[in-house]
Amino acid sequence: MKKILAVDGISDKGIEMLRAEFEVDVRDKISHEELLEIIPNYDALMVRSASKITADVIDRAAKLKIIGRAGVGVDNIDLNAATARGIIVINSPGGNTIAATEHTFAMMLSMARKIPIANATVHQGQWNRKEYVGVELKGKTLGVIGMGRIGAGVAKRAIAFGMKVIGYDPYLSEERANDLGVKVGTFDELISTADFITVHMPLTPDTKNMLALEQMKKMKAGVRLINCARGGIINENDLAAAIKEGIVAGAAIDVFVEEPIKPDHPLLGLKNIVLTPHLGASTVEAQIGVSLDVAEGIRAALNGEPVAAAVNMAPVSQQVMRIIAPYLNLAERLGGTIQALADGAVKKIEVTYNGDITDVNTGLLTTAVVKGLLNPVLEKEVNYVNAPMFAKERGIKIVEVKRKDSVDFANLITVTAHSKGKSCTVKGTLFGTEGRIVEINNFRVDVDPHARLLICPHINRPGVIGMIGTLMGARGINISGMQVGKTEIEGTSLMVLTIDNDIPIDVLNEVKALDVIFDAKLVNFYAV
Repeated sequence: MKKILAVDGISDKGIEMLRAEFEVDVRDKISHEELLEIIPNYDALMVRSASKITADVIDRAAKLKIIGRAGVGVDNIDLNAATARGIIVINSPGGNTIAATEHTFAMMLSMARKIPIANATVHQGQWNRKEYVGVELKGKTLGVIGMGRIGAGVAKRAIAFGMKVIGYDPYLSEERANDLGVKVGTFDELISTADFITVHMPLTPDTKNMLALEQMKKMKAGVRLINCARGGIINENDLAAAIKEGIVAGAAIDVFVEEPIKPDHPLLGLKNIVLTPHLGASTVEAQIGVSLDVAEGIRAALNGEPVAAAVNMAPVSQQVMRIIAPYLNLAERLGGTIQALADGAVKKIEVTYNGDITDVNTGLLTTAVVKGLLNPVLEKEVNYVNAPMFAKERGIKIVEVKRKDSVDFANLITVTAHSKGKSCTVKGTLFGTEGRIVEINNFRVDVDPHARLLICPHINRPGVIGMIGTLMGARGINISGMQVGKTEIEGTSLMVLTIDNDIPIDVLNEVKALDVIFDAKLVNFYAV
């Protein structure tokens, strides 16, 4: 039975789902050394934000197929190391959206109205009404850096409070901004005009220290900052200095570079700062939601099913997955066929889609083609996660084309490989739910790519097919199916044999040596 390790306090709901099919070990608190010691035993890993899944952990995870992050950010997981090993990394991009959105707004209100300090002093028997005069949100400008699900949710609530909202996001279109009631601004425009600034970006080399002292000095007098996204986007030392110098009037911080923070952290003890211990996703509803999301992804991966929400492979919604799933095996077999047909190292793969399938995201299908192309020639396992990376390392250019023009089939996938100045093409479609290869290098065929194929262009004359059949029979190789395709080249046909047994190299060479055979290519899908 496959084994799953759940750490960092995953909700019982997700664990219960997985225990119906797998063995699940729960370690709410685990040291890095302990994780290194036991990780070789597990097929899947569930984490939140506490555990750091570094390259050394991944190197020791010999059986690991998937890492599930019960939350949004995955900066505690070495994505490059996981991708290189073909380990799927999934998260729950929507499971804690409401919790994080509401916490951001709660932090902003708490900071604006000085609620934490007022509450603490009342509990101490004090009554300092004049000392804790706050500011209103109505009429103020909120700058939202990062207009994804959470940023958009915060903007929506701010507008309801009567705030003006300016948004900065490289991917925010004017149309989307208009729908949200948000003004699109540049980064410099936002930081110079907003009364409140909240960040909702992942932590990357580009966003690390995005708001440092240099930027804070450009901000509006009395600005207040909120970070419920990722520690390090706002420089903590610079923020402390800006608070002390009066450059920044207040801050509300839920996430930190190092968690838990140390007793000498520069933000501790400063006035006008609200600090919480990474509570953005800490609601009962959110914890259940993210655990169920991740559990479903792990269940699918361990059962060999496509995973919809992976962060290191082409993202696919459940609706799109239902449409493309029947094509995945076909796409992989087309890649395997084109690898066998190619003359030398492939430099470019062009995948063209025709028909209704062009209406959906076909990125995962293209990855399936690449997977099928590389699996027969690489020693390392190639899967949906690492296939694009392996192709890039080998200088293989991947081009995806979508066309609505009419073809002979409702949907058609065409794969063309370019190598040494030559090209070869194979086409496939579905008949019902069954994949078929329908054309190989301009030869029309109808081939079920379920086993091994022997592809032989040959002289179109009597006795050729019988000659091949006799040779195979004499070697104990069973032919379970045969197709002969014709082309416009006079006197030339293409024989495609479905073979039940492995063909030794000497037999293949014997076929090639026949004077009626132009070439012979073996496609072994069991190696894919």
